[in-house]
Amino acid sequence: MQLTDRDRALAAGDEGEARAFAFEVLEAYATALGVSSFLDISQAHVDGCLYHGQASLDFVERLVRDGGRVAVPTSLNVGSVDLIHPGLIRDPDLEQAGRRLMEAHVELGCERTFSCAPYQSRRRPLFGQQIAWGESNAIVFANSVIGARTERYGDFLDLCCAMTGRAPAYGLHLEENRGGEVLFRLGDDVDFSGGSDAPYVALGALAGDRCAGRIPVFEGLPATTTEDNMKALGAVAASTGAIAMLHAIGVTPEAPTLREAFKGREPRAIFDVGKGELGHALVKLSTARDGDKLAAVSLGTPHFSMAEFEALAAKLVGFRPAPGVAFYVNTSRETLAEIAKSNLKAKLEAAGVLIVADTCVYVTAILDEVEGAVMTNSGKMAHYAPGNLNVDIAFGTLDECLASATAGRVVRLGL
Repeated sequence: MQLTDRDRALAAGDEGEARAFAFEVLEAYATALGVSSFLDISQAHVDGCLYHGQASLDFVERLVRDGGRVAVPTSLNVGSVDLIHPGLIRDPDLEQAGRRLMEAHVELGCERTFSCAPYQSRRRPLFGQQIAWGESNAIVFANSVIGARTERYGDFLDLCCAMTGRAPAYGLHLEENRGGEVLFRLGDDVDFSGGSDAPYVALGALAGDRCAGRIPVFEGLPATTTEDNMKALGAVAASTGAIAMLHAIGVTPEAPTLREAFKGREPRAIFDVGKGELGHALVKLSTARDGDKLAAVSLGTPHFSMAEFEALAAKLVGFRPAPGVAFYVNTSRETLAEIAKSNLKAKLEAAGVLIVADTCVYVTAILDEVEGAVMTNSGKMAHYAPGNLNVDIAFGTLDECLASATAGRVVRLGL
């Protein structure tokens, strides 16, 4: 192991017991990977404040007890509790443990962001910066859309990086490992003109299914592709296929040309993708059938952006959920503060929209006993919700989610 003077000081406890323990964990991890050195990071995003059991809390409490403080600016992923709207959580034991876990991270010096979309915040990293981020959709967005450098850091490892300001020098931290591996060529029949995320979700699901963690490259995405489109694509690709980075020719910063995206190498595989394949990929995201009774709609997985709130608000004229249908939108407290400054928040709530902050409907006990399907425009939620919530899920466009909420059943618009 090639350690710097500061690494040795960390290991020796010169910066305190908590950082010495964190570096010990990182060194063991690097050794297991066969990595011989570390690099400095400018920031971290910690996924581990979502309560998964006592071990989650024990790990962080040890660092707090040892007087630990993070060494770099550190944002926090969603927790198990909406601290702004605590009455939403239906499990008092989970609320107590989840709240304590979230607060323990704050005691370590982490920021109260509690969002799965840190790239939408004031802490957004810059192109080329070395960072250590947890949360699968945040990782793929940072690497792909921003061009920052991070590997996939799971619970505890992300916090150890934050505590030390160091990360193993391997994988996507290194330029030579960031080239594309699998090419997806989009056919002329693929239509992106409708303003929906659906074709991007379908493409992400297809890539997740076919890439087995390798880096996909997409040729044929329109120049009008937005960050929210890429967020939708990356989130489902990361969820279904453990993808940590992707390239879109002419859209993402490290892929101005096909050659540069692949770093001069040939693709390992090439897939030609048409409208039919994308449609089939979307069908696979639903377990509910057309016409099934609807219990809830949940948007904002990953967290809704300001632009997404504006698009939703523009569609709410005459909208009201049917009796018995809950309509949730998950977002960060930072974006919540933005919409509260305008008339957006009042307009949404007047239309029956329930805003969730700090967490997400698909990861905690917000929904009551569900009698009916849950609908979403998120490929990520559609992938995870059947297992997490034991519900039937219907994936649909934003317009289909609104129409279904009004009708009280799953509605397809056939667009």
